[in-house]
Amino acid sequence: MLSQILKELQSDQLIERKSYNQIPPKVEYKLNEKGKSLIPILKMMADWGKENSPKSKENF
Repeated sequence: MLSQILKELQSDQLIERKSYNQIPPKVEYKLNEKGKSLIPILKMMADWGKENSPKSKENF
């Protein structure tokens, strides 16, 4: 499942993959600039989720 998601993110040009020719095999993934541009949006969505979760309503 993780491999499939990483391939989709790479296909959508949100992450970069770097493979090392060694034993054992090593692969690294990192966000590229396009992927990094999503960080503020994801943070806002996480904040909204925290504010609107059933647990947060118990505190009112």
